[in-house]
Amino acid sequence: MNFLVAEYDANILHAGQHQDAELGRFFMRIEFEPSAGLPIQHFGERFARVAAEFQMRWTLAESGKRHRVCLFVSQHLHCLADLLQRYKAGELDCEIPLIIGNHADGEGLAQFYGIPFHHLPVRNGDKAFVEAEQQRLLREYDVDLVVLARYMQILSAEFVAQWPAQIINVHHSFLPAFVGSKPYHAAFQRGVKLIGATSHYVTADLDEGPIIEQDVMRVTQGDTIPDLVRKGRDLERVVLSRAVRWHLEHRILHYDNKTVIFD
Repeated sequence: MNFLVAEYDANILHAGQHQDAELGRFFMRIEFEPSAGLPIQHFGERFARVAAEFQMRWTLAESGKRHRVCLFVSQHLHCLADLLQRYKAGELDCEIPLIIGNHADGEGLAQFYGIPFHHLPVRNGDKAFVEAEQQRLLREYDVDLVVLARYMQILSAEFVAQWPAQIINVHHSFLPAFVGSKPYHAAFQRGVKLIGATSHYVTADLDEGPIIEQDVMRVTQGDTIPDLVRKGRDLERVVLSRAVRWHLEHRILHYDNKTVIFD
């Protein structure tokens, strides 16, 4: 790729690489500024021939093209509030055209930030209907990234299959420890000294998708379950916002249920 960048008189702004020696794989990310008048499509066509010759897996993204992000939320609003504040402050370079909630709790925040809110409650027996409506809205608003901001519903395998590496979730534990719906309770019962939070891409296997970011915080025997929940919320905000920002900036490569995060 470097020789093509030079041939097109482009300026390399940043380059990073990683090698997985065990699997014999090499990864590279190059951020470059094209010269005036360079059709990016023409560059992609040229590189496609090189990539085919060497059997490379590759993508070409334009930094000026903003992602369109939909936020899914339930009753816990701390991650939603954090993402919206960062979005308003310009930390997340994207567009958020809608928010979908299975509870109405997030509607006030959506109205405050001037974003349409769609309340789609999930009741017994109508999950398939709700997911079909969610998919319709995602298509209508031309969404290309779904963020589960503590959305406490399990998406079906059929739903997830339509969004490969395009759904980011935050789980309130340091995966793979304490999967499921009440990890803080499980951590308290186990008497752990560290609690954590994990952001990951969603796959059909619950809480087992490629991990993007994790962080931890020390706790003591004096902390109650509400203390763990309160402390954990700070971690959840941070790891989710980092994952979303890195995805928006095209800094993540995923393979074999792993991710490479470039600086």
